Amino acid sequence: MLGGIEAGGTKIVCAVGSSHDQILASETVPTADPAATFQRVCAFFDQAQAHHGRIAAIGVATFGPVDTDPGSPAYGTLKRTPKPGWSGANWMDGLNRLPCPVAVDTDVNGAALGEWQLGAGKDLGTLAYVTVGTGIGVGILNHGRPLSGMGHFEMGHIYPPHDYESDPFPGRCPFHNDCLEGLASGPAITDRWGLTLSEMPSGHPAFELQAGYLAHLAATIVLTHMPERIIFGGSVMKAPGLLERVRTATRALLADYLSCSPAGGDLSDYLVPPALGDRSGITGALYMAEARASGLRHERSL
Repeated sequence: MLGGIEAGGTKIVCAVGSSHDQILASETVPTADPAATFQRVCAFFDQAQAHHGRIAAIGVATFGPVDTDPGSPAYGTLKRTPKPGWSGANWMDGLNRLPCPVAVDTDVNGAALGEWQLGAGKDLGTLAYVTVGTGIGVGILNHGRPLSGMGHFEMGHIYPPHDYESDPFPGRCPFHNDCLEGLASGPAITDRWGLTLSEMPSGHPAFELQAGYLAHLAATIVLTHMPERIIFGGSVMKAPGLLERVRTATRALLADYLSCSPAGGDLSDYLVPPALGDRSGITGALYMAEARASGLRHERSL
């Protein structure tokens, strides 16, 4: 039996399965304070083990920033996260009463792994996964291995061009104000307009603004990492018509510079939604557990 945890800023999905593509039980809990959250997560796995048998390993795909170096004494620790109360919380400590090994990575790397295994990234050598929801994050895979440097990537905090005349919103990131996450995350949209993007009519100026910010991210990913495909997931991307607008804006930014590559043409096969829908992250978390149980780890590429 394998355990998986997909931890987002708003909710946490827990699951057990016999493999990463065979989920037998799952539960979604709100992301409360760390102590209460860890208690509810452990209670789910206690009950799951009583019904389905001993869990061999757990994979955690979590919001961050988080220490993802298995050799670090702070492995699994949340760093200076925008999520109140979670800075310094540690997944290894929170799950330590469960008698099995734990693997920790970012939520976007987990979603990327899920899509690489079973979804829109299957059979691709390089893949990028973008989530746009409570926060904005990017995971990059090279043959199934998450790329990183001194830590995992933080492309949600790059600074896109910000025209204060057309968008006077100052941004809401507690660290950077008008970084990408501060301008284009779900809470930023709600702060600015009082509605989610899905609640607005398709002609609302929020769509063009949001597409422009996300196209800047997409073009940056293309030009710095050259993935074979970029997957855009997360709650904000469910707004009807947004992805099509992001494709159009990205194509304008790239200006046919890569016309003979997968990033050419109308981008309909290049900027795509997750094939697994809301199951990308939990599938990736179970895959991490599967690799950890077999002693393999999903090794990183530098």
